[in-house]
Amino acid sequence: MKVIGLQYDIAWEEKPANFAKVENLLAKAQPEAGALVVLPEMFATGFSMNTEKIAEQYSGETEQFLSRTAKTFGVYLVGGAAMRAKDGRVRNKALLFAPSGELAAFYAKMRPFTLGGEADHYTAGEKTAAFSWQDCTISPFVCYDLRFPELFRQAASARRPELFVVIANWPEKRIAHWVRLLQARAIENQAYVIGVNRIGTDPHYVYSGRSLIADFNGDIVADAGGAEGSISAELDLGTLRRYREGLPFLNDLRLPS
Repeated sequence: MKVIGLQYDIAWEEKPANFAKVENLLAKAQPEAGALVVLPEMFATGFSMNTEKIAEQYSGETEQFLSRTAKTFGVYLVGGAAMRAKDGRVRNKALLFAPSGELAAFYAKMRPFTLGGEADHYTAGEKTAAFSWQDCTISPFVCYDLRFPELFRQAASARRPELFVVIANWPEKRIAHWVRLLQARAIENQAYVIGVNRIGTDPHYVYSGRSLIADFNGDIVADAGGAEGSISAELDLGTLRRYREGLPFLNDLRLPS
């Protein structure tokens, strides 16, 4: 089971340019059929508070792109986007499209980045999510969620995910936290974690990448560094499951009432 992350410099609020970038990087990565491919948070616009410009109704151009691209390459494709509901509220979402081109799952960011003004423009999600990818259970999160281990514990208690997906626009000045927190979430939840970040700049922040994949011991098995490109790893679910059986810590998980 192969998981792939694409790291690149997101063109600010320029969806066609970012669609083309993703297609180019995905073609270079040559994913096998059924692979899981992960794009950054707000992959087509950057981390923008300009919801009047970038937010879309469902079945808009970003969803159409993700659907078409997943079908063309025969992969499961995760990407982040600003989505506007029928009530007008906007949420920062992770969207998963299957190789059939159908929307298979979604998750709304539960912890908007207050320091960056996100809470003033985006409505927080209310619950964790999990979905099946082949024989693997996956739980997605978005950027600032990573600082809140209780969210990951909620997902672990409900569904025992074997892979956590974290999509982000995580600034360079706190990149050491990004790496350590991804490793911590992997260790404490006995799971693989893929964190996909961006590089480059936007009007507010500088980004240095460090998209990575960590295993259930917290060991980094793939690291993109600061360059544009892709990372990938084969997930060994058999070894992970034997590890959990030998050290069944999750059975003692108790969430506060």
